[in-house]
Formats: sequence, C-alpha cells, structure tokens
Amino acid sequence: MRITGYRTLSTVHDWGRPIGDANGAVRSGTTEVPIVLLSTDSGETGVGLGSTAHIEDFFPLLDGADPRAAPALYDRMLARVFKAGHAGAVFGTIGALDMALWDLKAKAAGEPLWRTLGAADRVVPAYASALDGPLSDDELVAAHQPFAERGFGAVKLKGGLDAATDIRRLRLADEVYAAASGGRPALMLDANETWSRKEAVRHVRRIEEELDLAWVEEPVRRWDAEGLAAVSRGVRAAVATGENLTGLEQFRPLVLARAVDIVQTGSIWGITHFLRVAALAHSVDLPISPVGYNANPLCHAAAVVPNHMAVEIQDLGFPQGISADQTFEDGRVVLGDSPGLGLVVDEEAVTRANGANGWTAPASPHVRPSDAGRRLTRKPDPRRG
Repeated sequence: MRITGYRTLSTVHDWGRPIGDANGAVRSGTTEVPIVLLSTDSGETGVGLGSTAHIEDFFPLLDGADPRAAPALYDRMLARVFKAGHAGAVFGTIGALDMALWDLKAKAAGEPLWRTLGAADRVVPAYASALDGPLSDDELVAAHQPFAERGFGAVKLKGGLDAATDIRRLRLADEVYAAASGGRPALMLDANETWSRKEAVRHVRRIEEELDLAWVEEPVRRWDAEGLAAVSRGVRAAVATGENLTGLEQFRPLVLARAVDIVQTGSIWGITHFLRVAALAHSVDLPISPVGYNANPLCHAAAVVPNHMAVEIQDLGFPQGISADQTFEDGRVVLGDSPGLGLVVDEEAVTRANGANGWTAPASPHVRPSDAGRRLTRKPDPRRG
C-alpha cells in the first residue's frame, strides 16, 4: 500500500443551538470541520479530521510512503518543522494527516483501529460536555437531557465568569442527571483559561462550599506549570489541562512539576500524539482524558491505554456528511467493527453543507477576551456568556 494523493474538503457541524465558553460564543451554532482524504494505490482512502492549512508543506513527505508506518511518518512531519515550530494550525495539519495514516493502517489490516492498536474492549468510558456557556437555564437543561437519557454519569459545564451562576447551573445539571440515573453525577467545570491564579482559587473554593467538583479544567493558562500547581494545592478539585498543548515537550514540564492531575489531549492533534502523551502520563501514574469532538476519533486509541479515565463527548451527533460506526450506551462510547476509524464521508452531502465558520468570529471561544485573568475587582460583563 502506497499513498498516491490527497483531497481536502470542508463541512460544518450544526449544533442546533449557540455554543461557547467564558471567552465567547458562536451564536449561529455552526462551526467548520476540515477534512483530509489520503488516497492509496490499493484503493483505500484514509480519513483525517483537523486543520488542512499547511497540507501542501507536509504531503510531499507522505507521497509514495506506506501509511502503515504511521508513527515514523508522524516523526518525519515533525522533523520538517523542527526549527520553524509546530504549534497551532501546523500541529493540527500534522494531526489530521496522522489520523488519516492510522485509519489506513487499520483498513490495510481489515479491522477497526481499536483492534489494530491492541484494545481488549470496544467500550470506552465517557462524560458529557455540551459547550453550553451561552445557554439559558432552560436551554442548559434541554441540552443535557439527551446525555442524561443515554446514561452519562459525569458532566462538565462551561463557566468561570460568576461563581453564583456556576453554582446554579451545576445544581441544574446535577438534577438532570440524577433524575435520569437515580444517582449523583460527577460534576466538572471548564474555565478555558479565563482566570488568574487567585481568581481560580477564590472561584473554585466558593463553589466547593456548596458542591463537590471532580475537576476544574484549564483554570489558568495552559502552559503555566507553577500556576496550575498552585491552583491544585489551593482547591479540593483535581486540575485538568492539555487539550490545547501542541507537542509532547509542552506536557513534560507540567507532568514533571505535578502541575496537572488529569492530563488531557485534543482530538485534532492525531492518534500518535495521544498515545505518546498517554504514555508520559502513565509513567507518573496520571490519568488521561481526551477531547472527543468531530466523531470522537481518539476513542479508538483511548480504548488501549491503561490510564484512560473518560473521553469528553460534546455532541451526540456528527458533522454533516460524516457518519461514524459508534453508539452511545450507558454513558460510554461503543465502537463498531468497521475497518479503520469507522468514519464514512459522504462527499455529496459535504458539498451541500453550508454555514458560517463560527470559530473565526471576533467574539468566538477561540478569541481571548482582553479582561481574561483581570477580573478580581470587576463585575461580570452582562454582554458576555
């Protein structure tokens, strides 16, 4: 099997409601999902989801190569930018191509990727997360009801701007999931780097006066090892971070400084990245929890690592024109037997997909507000969230 070419497509994910966090919101509820398709001389096509911004720089390194050498090809791509750097969209492009390579590797073996990787079980523990920052109380309940009905026993809310609001919303989520299961759910809060160190400790301690948090996510900047460690010491909740770190070298200082309690990775950074970060975390007895998103491709890799805790599921649907061989049962992802990642791209449906790319809007969750980390003496801005 040899790689012979590639194509890039773009579809959208229609969330059916506004989404966002403490940094901003996508009011349209529509976001872009880039796709890369790697073709081979065997007729198999590898599917990768993630940035395609720099694909012209990296495809020549894969052209004519055997995709079954996925880890070696991943290192070849990293070596291409070892001086220029591999952050942001560069790392996203490497991750999308890496995902397509692993898809092809498993397809060549005629089996799902979870089996190629050596997993003993197709069932992956998960937790619910609905990117629910801009939702009203009623909308919050409506968004989480389908997750509760599927048996999810853990839920993460977006928050961080006002402790009283977060407490109220966490109580609502607790009620929704408890009513469906008869037991109390694990509660998490995601601040998306909106606090300073003292803001984080004060905010979480206020919540912990009334509720128990399993973890608080990205309380301060993602790379701030000293700050993350200070927050972890100052609150009862575990500290989770890592979904926006790009490269193994960015995790190492946090792990060695014991600045993170739950290690996370982002789905668009690829399979190889996840496996290596999971091994680093496992070496110091830390659990790992990947972000699902865009048909949850990291579930296949999560199924094989011994320190996997739970994968974040942000939506029970998939991007337009993409189907995935997986189901959600009893708060878990059940992977199917389709070869590779189990992703099927309907190119005709993709061409019909349309909608604004909400990630690039000026007030989107991807744009850091000017007052982030500087709100100790400020009231919450009523125009946000």
